[in-house]
Amino acid sequence: METHLHHNPHSHHGHSHKEEHLTSSEILTDIVIGMSDGLTVPFALAAGLSGAVKDVHLIVVAGIAEIAAGSIAMGLGGYLAGKTEQEHYNSELKREYDEIEKLPQVEREEVRVFFEGLGLSESVQQQAVDELVKDKHRWADFMMKYELGLDKPDPKRARKSAFNIGASYVVGGLIPLSPYFFVSDGIAGLKISVVVTLLCLFVFGYFKSRLTGTNPLLGALKVMLIGALAAGCAFGIAKLIEG
Repeated sequence: METHLHHNPHSHHGHSHKEEHLTSSEILTDIVIGMSDGLTVPFALAAGLSGAVKDVHLIVVAGIAEIAAGSIAMGLGGYLAGKTEQEHYNSELKREYDEIEKLPQVEREEVRVFFEGLGLSESVQQQAVDELVKDKHRWADFMMKYELGLDKPDPKRARKSAFNIGASYVVGGLIPLSPYFFVSDGIAGLKISVVVTLLCLFVFGYFKSRLTGTNPLLGALKVMLIGALAAGCAFGIAKLIEG
């Protein structure tokens, strides 16, 4: 959302850079959400089935069914989160317009206090306020951004998020399941799946930690251990039930 109180020759470039940065960070967030569950849940399911059944075909079918169901559920979750963000923004924007109509002096003072916080002199504060409040749309946008800290969400965000999360879940889920396509029994598939998936979890955890600014090696080990623990528990429980 752009709010300019004076002309800035670099403003367009800065805005597009900010938008690109925002979009790329949203995509990365979606991928992390989808891959986190995609690598872990089908891995644990296949491990559990390997401990209970000998038929590798059954493991593959159940794994594919889980990936399909999981990607739809995760994608839908992302879609609803995006829609909720949009609805929240719209309701807050409507409230801002109502306050500008009913309490213009209060809203005007809030704008002045913001400019005062920037260290502007009283005369410049007044000038900036007078300039801003001439346009109600710009005034409301300003209040949304600087009073509430809300940027206008992309109207296509919900659909994009659903696709990004769902697709990432499918990609993540096919990694632990793929070894079962090439073996004749579940335990043989599990042995390869453990090596491949734990390696992928380590790499994924490393990059995820780099993005969030935490210790990459510790983050990688933590993600890998969570996956190993989930698969180990599923395998053990299946063996106990079978036994």
